[in-house]
Amino acid sequence: MEITTKYCQKEMEQYGACVASHPSSWQQQCHDLKVQVAQCTSSHPVIRKIRTDCAGEFTEFEKCLRENQASALTCSPHVTRFLACAESVDVKSLGNSLPQPT
Repeated sequence: MEITTKYCQKEMEQYGACVASHPSSWQQQCHDLKVQVAQCTSSHPVIRKIRTDCAGEFTEFEKCLRENQASALTCSPHVTRFLACAESVDVKSLGNSLPQPT
């Protein structure tokens, strides 16, 4: 998660603020910002590895959000599982392929 924040902080903050501001309609209201976050993060090797290794946990989190649009807090356990998975991903094998922030 630190990598995502480091390289895509602006996009993540905008998306998070949008979701918080539109608790019952965030999927429609924040779609463009979600796409911007996805575009930003998709180019980073660490984030790609986390997405691959933790795809199941992330899919369950997104499903929970879709099913509980009016109460995103219901999905806290899903977030916890995804974050635990992300923290356990071995990124040492990526070595020097990590891009430097601009």
